[in-house]
Amino acid sequence: MHLVYPAVLAALLFCTGIYGVLARRNAILVLMSVELMLNAVNLNLVAFDVWLSRTAEEKLHSGQALTLFTIAIAAAEIGIGLAIVLAVYRARGTSDIDKLRDTAEGHETDGPDGTDGPSGNHGPDDNGDDNDSGNDNGPQPPTAKKAEATA
Repeated sequence: MHLVYPAVLAALLFCTGIYGVLARRNAILVLMSVELMLNAVNLNLVAFDVWLSRTAEEKLHSGQALTLFTIAIAAAEIGIGLAIVLAVYRARGTSDIDKLRDTAEGHETDGPDGTDGPSGNHGPDDNGDDNDSGNDNGPQPPTAKKAEATA
């Protein structure tokens, strides 16, 4: 068999992995894409090892040994990666990468510019009702806020 076949297959696998890393927003799919890229590297290592062992008549098979190390590292990486993804999913309720950009606790963003809603920043003793009439009667029920917003 020619060296071109596994090299082209490895290139296709690697390109598919790169596309998956760049286009996907789910953390588990990104990890799977990284695994595709590592498998493409493993395929290249074994293919070039077989090709070089035929030409050089060596018995060491260093490409296959490196492939075993790569498989061990990939297994550790996927184990730790999945543990992190599961911990983040339990804490945040999502594994969407775009929604996990702000990882500080208590900084849920609702507004388009990253602030806490349309009016901007609220202080720690502000109840969120943008009415600065001076009388602070504490937090108002949601129906009262909706009535003020429509008035």
